[in-house]
Amino acid sequence: EPYLALPAFYQRKRDLFRAGLAQTRFKLLPGEGTYFQCVDISEVSDLSEAEFCQWLTREIGVAAIPLSAFYGDSFDQRVVRFCFAKKDETLNAALARLASL
Repeated sequence: EPYLALPAFYQRKRDLFRAGLAQTRFKLLPGEGTYFQCVDISEVSDLSEAEFCQWLTREIGVAAIPLSAFYGDSFDQRVVRFCFAKKDETLNAALARLASL
């Protein structure tokens, strides 16, 4: 029974996070069946994915994962991913920080 509620649980978190990100300069990318939201960072920063993620964590206090980390040749598409499998308070705090960029 608890497992049957998981899709709605994560969809609500996804919808909350996507709605907040839609108010920022990040370009939302489609995603299904995941608890990660990928975004294009081109309008937010000129840094590489890896540099942007390090800067974002250190200076803004929000963690993201560069997609280039999953490629052997560090292919940089200017796309990072955020995990939305977090408490609502954590998501809202991250969204408030990301809105300032």
